[in-house]
Amino acid sequence: MALNRRGILGLALGSVIASVLPAAAQTFPDRAITLVVPFAAGGSTDLVARLVAANMSTTLGQQVIVENVGGAGGNLGATQVARAEPDGYTILMGTVATHALNPLMLKTKPYDPVTDFAPVSLLVIVPNVLVINPQLPVNSVKELVQLLKDNPDKYSYASSGNGTPLHLSGELFKSMAGVSMEHIPYKGAGPALNDLLGNQISIMFDNLPSSSAHIKAGSLKALGVTTKERAPSFPDIPTVAEAVPGYETYTWNALFAPAGTPPEVVARLNEAANAALANPAVVSRMKDFSATIVGSTPDELASHVKAEVQKWEPIVKSTGVTLD
Repeated sequence: MALNRRGILGLALGSVIASVLPAAAQTFPDRAITLVVPFAAGGSTDLVARLVAANMSTTLGQQVIVENVGGAGGNLGATQVARAEPDGYTILMGTVATHALNPLMLKTKPYDPVTDFAPVSLLVIVPNVLVINPQLPVNSVKELVQLLKDNPDKYSYASSGNGTPLHLSGELFKSMAGVSMEHIPYKGAGPALNDLLGNQISIMFDNLPSSSAHIKAGSLKALGVTTKERAPSFPDIPTVAEAVPGYETYTWNALFAPAGTPPEVVARLNEAANAALANPAVVSRMKDFSATIVGSTPDELASHVKAEVQKWEPIVKSTGVTLD
């Protein structure tokens, strides 16, 4: 009798839990949602977050408030969300840095990019671009590769800092093109661009939106975008892969919730995020920003993160770069 009672009690409890979860999801959200951007305000990730958040607010009927939690290359904000209550009210604008590069380089890992998050949606892909000072005597990626091969160790390239996506874009290029260049890390893309414009350094990998005004003005020469396809905002700029087959890097933005967030809540967030990406005003602004809209399922984002970690792990190991 005792065993039967336990069994009946267990079945009853299971039925209650099963009925409560969908009901909770149906009422989600009933208060404001915090979208953590793990970088300072004003950057490309922040811009994407604010565009998406404003439109998600309309769909969800509750405010989606952007909170900038910068520091440690995105790790502070990502850690905050990984440790948050898994109820969908604290979510993260993740990037290739927070979910691929940093975890590979950190000596002490405050979170796992796969097991500590519930993927929501891959939002956009933003191309990087290989730019040079116009005084460098080349006009294409092919010519640059030949120049570097003819003059090993003579040239340097700038990036926004050690271990950043732009640094590793350069290392991947060196590896795949079979060339050598010294890496010069700067404290941000701004100072690096200033030296590139002043011809203190000749070559740089940058986010396309950051360099776009200089490219249009002719003060920088763009040799190639780093995505598989040409950027719609600059259709005349070839891809690096047209000269170095298989080369591809880019910055991406994606939404994540803490691991353990109910699937129904994740589905609601996914629906709202993808609806935002379909808004014509958002589509137009993203095009101006040189961002390619994706919009994915949670499973597709999960696969994307795993593929990015696998792609970057050998590059990170080859550079020997570590983060404290």
